[in-house]
Amino acid sequence: MANSKKKSLKDLSYAELIAERGKVKQAYMDIRFQAVVGHVDNPMQLRSFRRQIAKLNTFIRQKEIAELNK
Repeated sequence: MANSKKKSLKDLSYAELIAERGKVKQAYMDIRFQAVVGHVDNPMQLRSFRRQIAKLNTFIRQKEIAELNK
């Protein structure tokens, strides 16, 4: 399951990766605010969102480097 998600992220365009990163960052901030208030259903979501943002940043950077090398 993780491989299929990773593969689908790899196939996204640069603009789609940026948009997806924005969505995930917003969801991460929402969870952080809920944690500060004191009500989070699944605190492991914070780690999951951080890792997903890191993966997206990696793919975005790979696309930027590939574009520079053309």
